[in-house]
Parts: sequence; C-alpha cells; structure tokens
Amino acid sequence: MSSSSSVGLLQLLLWGCEVWLLMSCGIVNGDSSTVKTGDISKVEDAENFHIYYGQTFKVIKNAIDGRSYLLVQNTSRMASRTKYCSSRIKSFVIPISNYSVDTDLFPVSFFELLGLLGSMKGITSDSSVASACVLKLYQSGDIQLINSSSSDSQLELFAAHFTTHSDQPQACNFANFVPFQENTPLQIAEWIKFLGVFANVEARANQVYTAVKNNYLCLTNVAASKTKSFKPIVAWMEFYDGAWSFTQETLKLKYVEDAGGENVDNSINKMTYNISNPDDLEQLHAILCTVDVVIDGTYTTEPANYTQSTFLQNVNVEADNSSCFAFLTNQSLWRYDKRVQNSNVSVTLDWYDGGVSQPQLVLGDLIEALFPAANYTTTYFRNIAKGEGVVKIDAKMCDGDTSIAMEPIILPCQ
Repeated sequence: MSSSSSVGLLQLLLWGCEVWLLMSCGIVNGDSSTVKTGDISKVEDAENFHIYYGQTFKVIKNAIDGRSYLLVQNTSRMASRTKYCSSRIKSFVIPISNYSVDTDLFPVSFFELLGLLGSMKGITSDSSVASACVLKLYQSGDIQLINSSSSDSQLELFAAHFTTHSDQPQACNFANFVPFQENTPLQIAEWIKFLGVFANVEARANQVYTAVKNNYLCLTNVAASKTKSFKPIVAWMEFYDGAWSFTQETLKLKYVEDAGGENVDNSINKMTYNISNPDDLEQLHAILCTVDVVIDGTYTTEPANYTQSTFLQNVNVEADNSSCFAFLTNQSLWRYDKRVQNSNVSVTLDWYDGGVSQPQLVLGDLIEALFPAANYTTTYFRNIAKGEGVVKIDAKMCDGDTSIAMEPIILPCQ
C-alpha cells in the first residue's frame, strides 16, 4: 500500500472514530443540549436517506448507493482541515455558496420552495427544465449552461453539483439526489430536507414538508369520505410500440388509492395488449368497458396534439362505436401533461418537477377526476374527453422575486 493510501485510510478511520464518539456522547442525531432544535431536520417518512448531526458538522447517509456526505460548517476548524472524496464519502463546506444541477429529471421546484434559486448558477440543459423562474434566471444570464460531463472543468466552479443519476462518473462535488427511488408521494416530497441541510435551511424545509404532508393527509381523508358503496375503478395505462399496458408503478397506484379509487386487478396490471392481435384487442376492450376513469400516460413529443381522437385511434375504436366505455360517456379520460415546457429539443412535464415537491396538488387533481366538482381547476391533469389543452411553461410565467421562497399551495380541505 502506498504512503498516500495509508494516510487516506487513517483519515477515514479517524473520521469514523470521531462520528462514533459524538454519537456515544449524544451529540449526533440532534441532542438538544448541543444543537438548536430549530436547525434540525428529522426524517419521518422517507426510507432512503438519513441525517445525523454533530456540533460543527452534519452527515447525510444515502441508502440507495451507500454514499455519505460530510457537511462541515464553514465557521469550524474542520472546514479548512477536512476534505474527503472517495466512492463512499465526500465532504462539503456549508452553507454552499453556489451550486449547479443536472436538470435531466431533476425537480428544481424543491429549490424554489427553499428559496435557494439565487444560489443556482449552472444547469446542464434549459430544455429539460419545467420551472418558469429557472428559465427566467437562465435567460437573464444569472444561470449558465454547463457540460454534464464530470471531467468538464466548469463543474469545479461550483460548491456542489446535484444530480439524480447516481450511476454516472462523479467528481468530488457531486451529490446524488434520488427521491424517485422512494415508493410513496410523501416519501418523495420529504427529500426537500436532503437539500435543506446543504444550505442550513432545515427550518424552512421542515415547514414546507409539514404543510405539504398535512394537506395531503387531509385530502386523503376527504377522498375516503366520498367513497360510497363502491370505489371508482381507475385504469392508469400507457401505449408503446403498438401495445397497451397497465401501470405497475407503486407511486401511481398509491395516488389512485389515496384519491379514493380502486386500481384495475393486479393480474391485469401484469399483462400487455397488442392492438394488432385480435384476441388481445378484444380483451383490452372488455377490460376498458369495466372502468370508470382512464389516465392515459402515453409518451408523446407533442402533448398539445394528443387528444381523445388520438386515444381512440391507439385503442382501435371508432368514435361512434364507443358507447360501451363509461369513462368516455362520463367524460373521464385524463392525461398528466397539462403543464409542459416544449422546446425544439425535448418535451418536459411539470408532473416530474412541481408534481414531485407538491404531491397534494396531484392528489387534488385525482380526486377531481374521480369525484368531479364544479369549481375545481386541475394543476397537472387535463381532461382530453372534454378537449382540455396544455399550458406551455416559459420564462414570462415567472412574475415574482426569484430570491424569495415559493410558498406551497395548500388546497381547501374540509
């Protein structure tokens, strides 16, 4: 073993001993005698990250990839003396002064809710952003476009680079943010606390998550009270390469249940139906005749052009021969692409951004789909049976101060 490797191993062992001693003394994990309670985030629902506290540092443990992030306060002596960069441990000096984001499937709305957009200085693509205010900052020159390669020298300019792609090569300032590995809406939403510790804004992260969680649970109770002798049957389905399939995603199934609906039978969820096969097509039509609500999640590069006619064509049904389908008769055919940033390069749905950080809005939309009200306007879902179109996101939609934290939208709940 080389001398440099020996030194690195010794540093790692010493750091491990320090954490163990602090935990033994009750300093880590939020002992009120040494750490202010208001500055602590406690993970309540998420399963894939944990936070530990010391007197001058914090540790985030990512349960998905086994990585740990040692966050050292910039006022401590450790900040100038400690630097780790291995496959398992990385260190950051906090609060981070600036950061960049790999925007591919990254919910930047978490940063908006925390009031941290002012510190965002780099994004890997403007076409994959569904935030009007991030687009505004990019177009004004406050955010620059950077190369997503970890070998690019641009990335070294940022105190942290956040990404959802944990399997790619990573530089020392990379931090893996992987909320989509969770199974439920609230578990995903709680990842706001993960980002909050990097900026010492735990109090804000706690406030936002508590508001979102309480509203979500209240809406769940309201939905449960609406269910009468039977629950509406929901088919959440997608069309790809000539075949239809029913969703098996735990998150989507959970949303339907929390909204007071019932998913199509599990044995059906495991099957696909090729519309070019007469037997498959007949079975698909038979199933669809039993459901009350359909959510069509078929991917398209032109959401504005995806209408009820597109759906009927994909299920091989003539418009004048659709009386069997209750969801068409009752006009309950939905898509979750109402809010979209459609560039010349790609199409990005706000469903994967704002819908991630504020699941109460998604739940409110689904309750409307299952139990229609006269005065509710959906945020992410559009009813293509009623001809509803898309809302195109652009920088002009950001009319507020981007340096101020965005408040979560709390839906009426009685």
